[in-house]
Amino acid sequence: MRTVAVTKIGSLRDPAEETRGRIEVVDFPEQPLGAEDVRIRVAYSAICGSDPHLAEGFFGTDVPIGLGHELSGVVEAIGERAHRNGLQVGDRVAGNFLRFCGTCAGCRAGTQQFCEHIQDYNRPGMAETVTWHESQVYKLPASVSLLKGCLLEPTSVAVRIADKSNARVGDRVVICGGGPIGQLVLQVLKLNGATSLTLIEPIAERREMALRHGADFAIDPIGEDQFQRADEITEGRGFNVVIDASGSSRAVHGLLDIAAKGATVVYGAMYPADFQMPLNLSDYLYLKELTLTGVFLSPYAFPRALQLLPLLDLDDLTQSVFDLEDAAEAFAVHVSGKFPKVVLRCNDIQDTGGAA
Repeated sequence: MRTVAVTKIGSLRDPAEETRGRIEVVDFPEQPLGAEDVRIRVAYSAICGSDPHLAEGFFGTDVPIGLGHELSGVVEAIGERAHRNGLQVGDRVAGNFLRFCGTCAGCRAGTQQFCEHIQDYNRPGMAETVTWHESQVYKLPASVSLLKGCLLEPTSVAVRIADKSNARVGDRVVICGGGPIGQLVLQVLKLNGATSLTLIEPIAERREMALRHGADFAIDPIGEDQFQRADEITEGRGFNVVIDASGSSRAVHGLLDIAAKGATVVYGAMYPADFQMPLNLSDYLYLKELTLTGVFLSPYAFPRALQLLPLLDLDDLTQSVFDLEDAAEAFAVHVSGKFPKVVLRCNDIQDTGGAA
């Protein structure tokens, strides 16, 4: 089975070829179809911002490391007991790349993100097929194309970030980082009634994208004084909700200074494993009573993300598509930042759903 994998550990941005990480298409065995499993012929699999971290060895260095967890496709086979969700061969689907077991201490306590067995079905989906437990699979709405359906998983992350933000209708909201997650969070919170909705992003095209999708303001943190602009936008009161979707160690600390008193600050990205941020407890937690939180996985978010997909404008996130065999080129384009999102076409499947 043709699968995209990391075959050499190293940064994909390393200018030296001898130490640069490598992405290739290799042969993996097809996963077995268990009694409660669903095999999916993958249509599209999107590159996630976390994928280059896998190439750097963030989650281990034993290669090859199969990639891909943002995907859509068509049900190809169903296990003999995989009928509780009403799935049928031929259904257009997307899903959660992790299976929550439902029986460990984390799952039974209502914290699926800490499931002790989430690696059991962590199977690479940037491939010709992927086999998941039926509980991981969701049928796409008829109005959502397979191309846009591969964004169900990042949309679930946006929903989870919105949950953790405790955003109320009318709250002043700022988002740092105009990549896919930042753009999706912006649209989700716009639907939730955010006001003074602001994106902080150095790339002009991504600021423009945010303004097209409902942002009220966009700040260039390089060409503008973001603290002065935040004061102007909020009339000196600060933002009630502050979200980092950049993962930038240079950007995250300053966000506390544009938060309103009593605000919630969500660090919603993956950060360097050795990064430590200085924090003045007196200033931020005592005098301002900020609530600081993070996001690991997206438990309980997929059904709501599925409901939101038809309401989101996903054209800008699905304009760059490469064939599976061109995965190395696709990753090079991804790390260049030329497009906010890059997608791989894993199989040429005729789509009967919404317009692509």
